Amino acid sequence: MTANWLVSMAYFVVAVVFILGLKAMSSPVTARRGIMWAGFAMIAATVVTFFIPGLHNIGLMVLAIVLGGGVAWWSGKIVKMTDMPQMVAVYNGMGGGAAAGIAAIELVRGVEHSAMVSTLMVLGAIIGSVAFSGSCVAFAKLQGLMNKAIRLPQQNTINFFLTLLTFGLGLTIGYADEPSLFGIALFFLLALALGTVLVLPIGGADMPVVISLLNAFTGLAVGFKGFVLGIPALIVAGIVVGASGMLLTQLMAKAMNRPIRNIIFTPLTGAAAEGGEGPQGTMREVSATDAAALMRFGSKVIIVPGYGMAVAGAQHKVWEMTKLLEDAGVEVKFAIHPVAGRMPGHMNVLLAEAGVPYDKIFDLDEINDEFAQADVALVIGANDVVNPVARTDKTSPIYGMPILNADMARDVIVIKRGRGAGYSGIENALFFKENCSMLYGSAQEAVAEITAQIKAMEG
Repeated sequence: MTANWLVSMAYFVVAVVFILGLKAMSSPVTARRGIMWAGFAMIAATVVTFFIPGLHNIGLMVLAIVLGGGVAWWSGKIVKMTDMPQMVAVYNGMGGGAAAGIAAIELVRGVEHSAMVSTLMVLGAIIGSVAFSGSCVAFAKLQGLMNKAIRLPQQNTINFFLTLLTFGLGLTIGYADEPSLFGIALFFLLALALGTVLVLPIGGADMPVVISLLNAFTGLAVGFKGFVLGIPALIVAGIVVGASGMLLTQLMAKAMNRPIRNIIFTPLTGAAAEGGEGPQGTMREVSATDAAALMRFGSKVIIVPGYGMAVAGAQHKVWEMTKLLEDAGVEVKFAIHPVAGRMPGHMNVLLAEAGVPYDKIFDLDEINDEFAQADVALVIGANDVVNPVARTDKTSPIYGMPILNADMARDVIVIKRGRGAGYSGIENALFFKENCSMLYGSAQEAVAEITAQIKAMEG
């Protein structure tokens, strides 16, 4: 029984555990278990790699693992939940960058490969570089370092020719017997520029879909590199991540009623959001006391969390308020839109951190019909996902996007930091409806005040 055979068998077992872990992540009840399985599988795959015969630079590999693992452990411990989208973007970028780095080393070494392997190596290099630079831009947008979407003149034409030039140069150096260092450097500069140019014009409203798409890119790049290196575990892990990321991207794009090509090539920027007829009427304010009374003496309340809740870190206060309402006999449910927040599942993660039971959290399709029977819809920081112009205004950029039917509740209370438009730049017609009232201020402070008023009513 050779060492190579044992390594291959170990990789096979690791691949199976990866798939089982991913399956477990499909449910909030088993997601933690799935993450643990996948984590242990990754550790096993890393350890097994050291038993490959003829391995070199073991000391450098151990040093890289210790440094990288230490940084990841430390950053994972200190990161705030509101900064989780940025961390996801960074991790996406690191995976893509690593795949591109492997391709760069293979090209510099000048190792001969078959036409198929060379093509996959070039594709992996391009996709990995795009994922890396695109994720850096996404991080800058999410962190507030880049507040405006930047769209170049003839943006789509530049995208097309830059992609064509990058892929053509990549194939040229990939098939060359001795590619020049200048050619390799130029190829990766073009690939990095491509990722930057693709993501620059995309606004915040599309960012959850972009993060999911970049995650899929990283998975595909890793899978291609696994094929080039002949490591089955990388192939399986990369392709599984890539395929699941693409499926998630498609589901989120469907939830916005926008094809993926439109998100990439016709992004919803602030400029685009200026279209559509503006809402008519005035915004009415409500006090925390009146908001508390409406919910305390109602029979059913549906809470719609959004990024404003995340920024304020108000999820724990929201859960405290929920428990008080339930103790008073009020039925309380949470409604989550697929693209609420800044990354896939953002609101679900925040609510789970606060201890909200999974059976109280419902997605759009499950709860939309219940808003008409709700006494109060409490919208906390959400904006575009409850904007009724998506149903009525054909000139609006978000027309046709499935939304949460918060406007159909008897009363709507919106907790919002200010009077400005949402992240997409579109004014929300819900705020001007007769059954809607605005409670201005930080979600943390507003919910805390409502909670205090509910306690006072209990006397």
